[in-house]
Amino acid sequence: MKTCPRCESSIDDEARYCLECGAPQTEEAAEELDEYVQRQAQQVAADSGATDGESGGDGSDGGDGGVAAFVPTEELTDREQLWRRGCYVAGYGSIVVALTLVPQVGAFVLILGGIAILPPVRRLTAEPLGSPLKREVMAGLYAVLALLGIALLVLL
Repeated sequence: MKTCPRCESSIDDEARYCLECGAPQTEEAAEELDEYVQRQAQQVAADSGATDGESGGDGSDGGDGGVAAFVPTEELTDREQLWRRGCYVAGYGSIVVALTLVPQVGAFVLILGGIAILPPVRRLTAEPLGSPLKREVMAGLYAVLALLGIALLVLL
């Protein structure tokens, strides 16, 4: 009996995979596992590319690494690029202006509005909510917080 180099459990001399941790024990088993993982990654990439139009082209390629699941399947349209750039300009512009007015109460609401419209925030909220918020919701949230912040700055 030999032991698995990964988890050190006892395995048969003829075993291709460890029964405890699943690690391949032969070179052929490792190549077979690699091929299987790449086929699964390609299938996931094809499935997500067909159903998810926005998250595939988020501007980051994630590196090649030989796995197709981490390569964006489609490019952003001109309209989506313009929307994203506008969100960055509005978000960071609001934050910079609000930071110059920090001692006032309205500045903090304006900072929240600027943060709310940034595209990375939209992606970060996707996991806990199950899906990303629509762009219109993010723009509405920005508008409400920006107007509230401006009103507080003017009134106080």
